[in-house]
Amino acid sequence: MVFLDFEKPIETLYEQLEKLKEVSQEGVIDVSDNIKELEKKIQQTKKEIYSNLTGWQRVQLSRHPERPYTLFYIDQMCKKFIELHGDRYFKDDTAIVGGLAKLDNQSVMIIGHQKGINTKMRQYRNFGMANPDGYRKALRLMKMAERFKIPVICLIDTPGAFPGLEAEERGQAEAIARNLFEMAQLKVPVLCYIIGEGASGGALGIGLGDKVFMLENTWYTVISPESCSSILWRSWDFKEQAAEVLKLTPDHMLEFGLIDDIVKEPLGGAHTDPEKMAKSLKSHIKKELAALLPLTADELVDKRIDKYSKMGNFAIDESAIKS
Repeated sequence: MVFLDFEKPIETLYEQLEKLKEVSQEGVIDVSDNIKELEKKIQQTKKEIYSNLTGWQRVQLSRHPERPYTLFYIDQMCKKFIELHGDRYFKDDTAIVGGLAKLDNQSVMIIGHQKGINTKMRQYRNFGMANPDGYRKALRLMKMAERFKIPVICLIDTPGAFPGLEAEERGQAEAIARNLFEMAQLKVPVLCYIIGEGASGGALGIGLGDKVFMLENTWYTVISPESCSSILWRSWDFKEQAAEVLKLTPDHMLEFGLIDDIVKEPLGGAHTDPEKMAKSLKSHIKKELAALLPLTADELVDKRIDKYSKMGNFAIDESAIKS
């Protein structure tokens, strides 16, 4: 088990618990009461720590190396999954995966970022940073879903779109903008879930839907805390302060009206009980789909456009119009 900096008190308690269990296995001394007491203390310490997390601590949890990624959720939630490859323009971007799946008896098109579970796979997946080919592949699959009247599920977890020269040469900005334009008009239900990091246009590229949700220990904003710190303070040393100023946590996003709900995680984060998290996510998806499936195509599009039109504040200068 990997512990983060702010989890050191929990790590110390777990080390004590392991030593007690070793003593118990030797059978010389009965330490069962001590084990129960320590387990209660671990739960109490967890509640104290995780009930008062800072923005930066949630960012750390969203990046936890043992946190489940898109392919794990697909494997746990779906009976069948047929991955579809390629954008039909340039290549298959491995940072975004997608394909047809069965969510119990409901056919869905699932699309999501995939970071990779070890060093080799992270390099192969480009750490979840998609090129324009990934967003064009995602759009191709969305349009296919629309053709066959299949709802779309997007799982978002990216530190941002790939910022390399070749990505810009192949039209990174255009690919993301095109996805936003097309997703706003898709004639099938679209559900978006931020399961880890939700950074900038990389997240927005598959993040426009009828409903947008965030898992409890995730973040969603225009720029990472580190990049924000480097711009404002010319140093990464102020990343914790930047995370607070950015107001990037799910509770802030819900308060701003930018997401529709927060999906609870197991105590300690999704990585502490991935199977339970997948079960909760599946249940949430099924509930939200049940509410959207009866709507007509026109109703879906009208509600979606109305939803995004209400975001943000603006004022009209009547005098400027008259003049």
